[in-house]
Amino acid sequence: MTAPRTPTTADELRGAGLRVTAARVALLETVRKGDHLGVEALASGVRDRVGHISLQAVYDALHALTTAGLVRRLEPPGSPARFEGRVGDNHHHLVCRSCGAVADVDCAVGHAPCLTASDDRGFAIDEAEVIYWGLCPDCSTARST
Repeated sequence: MTAPRTPTTADELRGAGLRVTAARVALLETVRKGDHLGVEALASGVRDRVGHISLQAVYDALHALTTAGLVRRLEPPGSPARFEGRVGDNHHHLVCRSCGAVADVDCAVGHAPCLTASDDRGFAIDEAEVIYWGLCPDCSTARST
């Protein structure tokens, strides 16, 4: 008996109804290998793999990937947008006020959407976004020395 084949990045793009291009494959794989990267870093990673790609093409592809649910956009207030490949689990983030480092943290309480609103005002809540702000271990250590 043969083991089931693991879907490729191209399979995932097709499954999401997106056209498969070398740039989209490279971008999705760069997002997934990165750590909450911004657009410039993602564009650089894609260029390393496929050659020239315009920043606008990266923005357009990120929009398509985000809309398709393959990528998650994170926008901490006062910071440029960052992107990650961890989707579908409604996790939250820790953001360093000093250096801007971002780290994932699992749900605050219970199952998704992780928090119960004090008054849902009739909304059918299916997701919660929480950003915890503070200093990362490196910045905390630097300030205390």
